Amino acid sequence: MKTLSTLTFTNSYCDLPDSLGTRVTPQPLDNPFLVHFNPLTAEKLELASITALEPTFVDIFSGKATLAGFSPLAMKYCGHQFGQYNPDLGDGRGLLLGEVITSAGAKWDLHLKGSGKTPYSRMGDGRAVLRSSIREYLASAAMEGLGISTTHALAIIGSETQVVREKIETAATLIRVAESHLRFGHFEYLFYSGQHVELQQLADYVIEQHFSELTTTSSSYAEMFKQICHRTATMIAAWQAVGFAHGVMNTDNMSILGLTFDYGPFGFIDDYDPHYICNHSDYSGRYAFDQQPSIALWNLSALGYALTSLINKTDIDHGLEHYQHQLQQQYSHNMRQKLGLTLTDDVDSILFSDLFQLLQHHHVDYTLFFRTLSYITVTDLPHSSSLFNELFQCTTELNKWLERYQQRVLLEPNDSQRLAIMQQHNPKYILRNYLTQQAIERAQQGDYKLIDKLMTVLARPFDEHEDAEILAQLPPHWGKHLEISCSS
Repeated sequence: MKTLSTLTFTNSYCDLPDSLGTRVTPQPLDNPFLVHFNPLTAEKLELASITALEPTFVDIFSGKATLAGFSPLAMKYCGHQFGQYNPDLGDGRGLLLGEVITSAGAKWDLHLKGSGKTPYSRMGDGRAVLRSSIREYLASAAMEGLGISTTHALAIIGSETQVVREKIETAATLIRVAESHLRFGHFEYLFYSGQHVELQQLADYVIEQHFSELTTTSSSYAEMFKQICHRTATMIAAWQAVGFAHGVMNTDNMSILGLTFDYGPFGFIDDYDPHYICNHSDYSGRYAFDQQPSIALWNLSALGYALTSLINKTDIDHGLEHYQHQLQQQYSHNMRQKLGLTLTDDVDSILFSDLFQLLQHHHVDYTLFFRTLSYITVTDLPHSSSLFNELFQCTTELNKWLERYQQRVLLEPNDSQRLAIMQQHNPKYILRNYLTQQAIERAQQGDYKLIDKLMTVLARPFDEHEDAEILAQLPPHWGKHLEISCSS
């Protein structure tokens, strides 16, 4: 394991055209201090956890000091926000500090979120608040624990710097770690500003850095687009299966590597509602839970259009068709794992459809239903409705569905295998909004114990964690109706 001073840094992004970013020096926070550190993310960087206890760690990631090898740069991009093109976007409160190269040759971006004003701050102060930093910190850990592609977070640095949002809050920085911070919006920016030579340079860079298995031919760009479509489909299928809503699927929030990116007003579904809107600023429901697959397709279409100087329409259409095929296949696979089904049968689609209608009609907690079901043997299924009394006010319809599910399960070769598969794919712990809110309120008072507990269970959400049962319980009524916005 290494210390910060012995990490190997580079910044290949700085070799790209100057129009893709601006060098900016972070603005220091007042009286910074460490709020929390994630040793699992540190392991990715081969960074010793004890480094977080050194004063230089807080100084460097609060903007008070720098580190040899850092080349702070605010990225320039644009994007479609709620379907409308906005050219005036970029890293308004974050800086790409550099890239860590591990002994195995892996490359990880270090990005400082909340580092102060940049040329792209759009009248903002360039700061992140403690509240939003905790939300992203916990969310990235939750998604990683669930096996969903995501950015990561190394640490949160708090401060006494005051910022004004709906009220006065304290500023913080989040150290985000990712294989890449490139977005659909980077390509859109170069396309709409007529920088087609630079756009090709960016595409060549993406292929070299992230799709190196592609040969450098005229078809490489089409294959790159297809791979982006594939990764995006895999990510969206995982979101839908676990009940995750992103909330702000603008093209500038879409990763070219299919990473869950830019956590804002996200939410995990409590009571099953396919029309769930987690962002209270989304008045039209554009980014509702059940709209995410089609919005991702819309965003990929926008990316494809931005690549038309490199890819012909036929190849773009093929990539979009591949997205839809991969999404359907992967989502079906994920949901079959949630029900422990290894074989296929004609009744399966109806069984799934009726289950979703049942959960929606009775306002059933999505996570707890599947987790409860994953412990019931095939012989006990017809007599198990009492196990769901906390979730259903009336179990008459549930009994009928359980009987049908039993008949389907009897076709499976091994019931123990079914239960094992279900327990490995139906989490007991998710990052519910009310838990995040409680962690934030306690952290604002200097108490970080709930963050500790949440990070432990979120790292292994399929385990039992008998000392943390309270974190797996049904949310209180108030916890299901929290309003979350994009405000940072």
